[in-house]
Amino acid sequence: MTIHEPVLYAEVLAALAPRAGALYIDGTVGAGGHARGILERSSPDGRLLGIDQDAQALSVAQQALADYGPRATLVHGSFAEVAALAREHGFYPADGVLLDVGLSSMQLSEPKRGFSLMLDGPLDMRMNPAAMATTAADLVNTLPEGDLADILYRYGEERLSRRIARAIVRARPLHTTTELADLIARAVGRRGRIHPATRSFQALRVVVNNELEALAEGLRQGVELLAPGGRLVVIAFHSLEDRLAKHYLRQEAQKHPPTLRLLTRKPVRPSLEEQERNPRSRSAKLRAAEKLVAG
Repeated sequence: MTIHEPVLYAEVLAALAPRAGALYIDGTVGAGGHARGILERSSPDGRLLGIDQDAQALSVAQQALADYGPRATLVHGSFAEVAALAREHGFYPADGVLLDVGLSSMQLSEPKRGFSLMLDGPLDMRMNPAAMATTAADLVNTLPEGDLADILYRYGEERLSRRIARAIVRARPLHTTTELADLIARAVGRRGRIHPATRSFQALRVVVNNELEALAEGLRQGVELLAPGGRLVVIAFHSLEDRLAKHYLRQEAQKHPPTLRLLTRKPVRPSLEEQERNPRSRSAKLRAAEKLVAG
């Protein structure tokens, strides 16, 4: 299995500023990389609630964080329900919330999950198969051409969405990731460094997992459950997610009275060294804000 390196690790810890005795929530605990840092910095008695909708990732995190014993509580769920989970497990109010909104190396390296356009697998793309009925195969094989084109354009910002949708409809049924990726490459040709199917795969994944709706809910609930002085940190990997986070944090900071103080006027990006070491980090953007005392 590919080792997952936590993106913007030092920057996350600097933004959260973990301290002893405090309560933290990692809404996408993944392999536990950020969580381990939070627990280390909040020793000896800081506690962490780790949430992940991917049962496989949660299993990896349980092993990675086993040494912390009862200081780490791990639950299977979505950060779209973070407020309820925080209350249920005694993390309300929290001193810090982290939302790392992206795919992990573990998910991309498992062909059967259907996330990678480079590895042959079923067109699945569900983060939590137990809770999600619709797969990427369902979308590409059943949607009308116009609806499919709209998804690729809206959620993948794919300029050639209509050409791609037309090619998909003509080639139906499609069953595997490489089958779809190769079809898109033939339909539109190479256009630079990234694979021509990258944006389309992104769009399908976002819709299958209701990612933007979940992020909007996670942001709202994350702000709500923070104690005064608590911090919310968001890492986004594509423009739609980052735009949503930016607008929400700014909106809360500009209210009268404001609920947040922005800690990042512009997104924090990975260093060139990190980008070279971990190419997956190149598109990452971190934004952070601090909860203000109610007026």
